[in-house]
Amino acid sequence: MTGIRAESARHAGQTSGLVINVASPFCLDYVVWALRRRAHNEVDRFDAGCYRRVLCLAGEPAEVTVRQDPAAGTPTLIAELRGPVGSAGRAAAAEARPVLERMLGLTADLRGFYRVAAGDARLNALAARFRGMRPPCFPTVFEAVVNAVACQQLSLDVGIHLLSRLARRFGPALPGPVTRQGFPEPGRLAAADPAELRSLGFSTAKARTIVSVAGQVAAGALDLEALRDAGDDRAMGILLGLPGIGRWSAEYVMLRGLARYHVLPGDDVGARNNLRRRFGLAEDAGYDAVAALSRRWQPYAGLVYFHLLLDALAARGYLKENS
Repeated sequence: MTGIRAESARHAGQTSGLVINVASPFCLDYVVWALRRRAHNEVDRFDAGCYRRVLCLAGEPAEVTVRQDPAAGTPTLIAELRGPVGSAGRAAAAEARPVLERMLGLTADLRGFYRVAAGDARLNALAARFRGMRPPCFPTVFEAVVNAVACQQLSLDVGIHLLSRLARRFGPALPGPVTRQGFPEPGRLAAADPAELRSLGFSTAKARTIVSVAGQVAAGALDLEALRDAGDDRAMGILLGLPGIGRWSAEYVMLRGLARYHVLPGDDVGARNNLRRRFGLAEDAGYDAVAALSRRWQPYAGLVYFHLLLDALAARGYLKENS
């Protein structure tokens, strides 16, 4: 469980804060790296132990900065909100609460996962190594869909470059010493010409998919957020019915957009490579073999996915591990 209380607004209403008490164990570094995936991610930024992101709150862009208080006896996050003059007050703080809970996995209960891990020596080693990881989630299902489309059939490095360019071109901007952009809203992308996305490096098919889905969401014809309350079969069916969305993309959205922690995207090349490296998955293993392997970890196979991701990021030197 989490407890969140609003602090008083400061700096003439331009900055407000939240204190977030989180159940142990929790490590902000691990959660943020599982969310951002690559150092050149310009939407989800992490520097000097602070996670920073521009979100649309109370109708205006606001930069949210989150840090973990090292002096607190129990895991405690300090979140500050900075926006245009007068916009980052109580209304923005109230809207920020559920978004941060979702994005940082603050309400996820990992006790069952740790019990499952205890019965698997290799998984238990990963769980102990990255203890405090919480499964992150994109703030909106729409953002998860666009992330999936951007990364289809490309390396993650290239996919993150495309998403950063998309944010710079279409994202909500927060002026300051350095202008920061958040992730584009559906209405903004719905109004874009697919040629504009192609100029950023997206293929014609991906550009059309993003503009089409954005248009449906913006017009109210598609309610992706309603999928949070839908069963797995219905959610998968709706996602697979979207243009340009196949099995990998749908499962990616199920895990990273809908927080279905039992889903391990079986077609994910990175996941397969990590499973080969850590769990002896055969070189020629396909979707069915991944599904068979992941059954031993249910209903937490998606959490294994995140731990393997952190393992790969640590190998790249991206994150500092707890001692």
